[in-house]
Amino acid sequence: MSGDPSCVFCQIIEGQVQASTVFHDEVVTVFMDIHPLTPGHLLVVPNQHIADLSGLDHETGAHMLDVGRRAASGLRRSDIRCEGINLFLADGAAAGQTIFHLHLHVVPRFRGDGFSIVHGVRGSSPASREDLDHQARAIRMALEPGGRNDESNEVV
Repeated sequence: MSGDPSCVFCQIIEGQVQASTVFHDEVVTVFMDIHPLTPGHLLVVPNQHIADLSGLDHETGAHMLDVGRRAASGLRRSDIRCEGINLFLADGAAAGQTIFHLHLHVVPRFRGDGFSIVHGVRGSSPASREDLDHQARAIRMALEPGGRNDESNEVV
């Protein structure tokens, strides 16, 4: 494991800070969120310190999502109230990331739980086709090998 000694998630993975662990393998650790949005809120955390999506490799990302999917299935089979699931990953402070060790939230949902991640979406006006086409073109160009801020030379 490659960790950051000042990172609370690295400390949890190393056993230096207490956590209620649900699952652990060589790639990820799953534990209960100490500030749950709803009861049963889980975090899927890579064992290697990865601050954000730019440092995430394909294999670790795929494993994180698969473990998150399996954790969601476990929540649905448990006695924890769960009528639905949100998977949520915040990348960067502007997106709401507060601990800069990448993590996938697995949040059990039920009617009236008081949690909403779509707060700003309801009632928004549709974007113009011209704006959407312009944004799509900018993203396509950035994804091309050698494109703007290209870190991997991989095309999605």
